[in-house]
Amino acid sequence: MRYFLCSGKTDMRKGINSFCVVVHDKMGYDIRFGDVFIFVNRNKTTMKLLHAEDGGMVLYVKRLEEGTFILPAYDSESCSYPMEWRDLVMMVEGITDNPSE
Repeated sequence: MRYFLCSGKTDMRKGINSFCVVVHDKMGYDIRFGDVFIFVNRNKTTMKLLHAEDGGMVLYVKRLEEGTFILPAYDSESCSYPMEWRDLVMMVEGITDNPSE
């Protein structure tokens, strides 16, 4: 399984269909291949993961109560950033850049 972080901020009001359009039009991928696409809001407090499984689409949401998600560095000119599994786990686990933690 491959993991791709969408560059830039994302409107978290989007649902599955709207995120599929972003994956296709902005990132240039086909969601049906089973990759995981990661979207983060401007404040880096909410993350959504979009994934196609047998029989349908899945959208996971994680919102931090405190701190922000630490994002891997990527070129702002690119439309997506391929990530490693460990990068995703660290983000989903809520490892933050809040100095008080």
